[in-house]
Amino acid sequence: MKLVILAAGYATRLYPLTLNQPKPLLLVAGKPMVDHVLKCLAPIEAIDHVYVVTNEKFAGHFEEWAKNRDTSEFSAPVTVVNDHSTDDTNKLGAIGDLHLVLKSQNVEDDVIVVAGDNLFSEGLGDYGRMCAETSAPVLGVYDVGSLEEATKYGVVEPNDDGHIVSFEEKPAEPKSTLIGIALYHYPKAVLPLIDQYIADGNNPDQPGRLIQWLYPQMPVYTWSVPGTWYDIGSKETLEEADQIFSKAQS
Repeated sequence: MKLVILAAGYATRLYPLTLNQPKPLLLVAGKPMVDHVLKCLAPIEAIDHVYVVTNEKFAGHFEEWAKNRDTSEFSAPVTVVNDHSTDDTNKLGAIGDLHLVLKSQNVEDDVIVVAGDNLFSEGLGDYGRMCAETSAPVLGVYDVGSLEEATKYGVVEPNDDGHIVSFEEKPAEPKSTLIGIALYHYPKAVLPLIDQYIADGNNPDQPGRLIQWLYPQMPVYTWSVPGTWYDIGSKETLEEADQIFSKAQS
């Protein structure tokens, strides 16, 4: 199994913190955010290689991190993939970046995809077990507890079997507070459909759009993220996560 970390954004909302530093390498509790992501995924022992996809501006930063990172908590090798975008006007988009990794690195394996700025308070070992047990895509879901908050995300409605029956990207009037987050499992058999999605000219940004396109064609399972999930999109959420993770380590 391969892990793809999406890290090609420019995080302009966090300027000046991210003017010369990629968001996933900002420190939370004394270590880069992406190291926390890897620690939570470490219980998934099937992961044997990590691909971090980033942009021209920050590729060198991630190369330096990959060379010097602490491997005690996650030992699988890391390859940095440069999508050669230089700003938001020529970016490939999250699905475009995933597609680039799959093709340029000749990936023919089950894949877990996660955003490099997603922080989890709990390990994701059970997610890995569910992915191993199913031959279908699996979307991580989380209850944000507020309809207003849900308007910022893809809102998900699963049936009693855990299959998605409705997925709306950033709805003005959400049906629920359950959202899909940037945590995805795509089994090997599904990878050709990602090629098709891109070839058909679908929106290559917002990774949830791929799920939105897939679920009418096949069963897409949901998995509820345990504990607390942090979407680091502002200085406030970054500071909150730093305090909570620092406290948890003390």
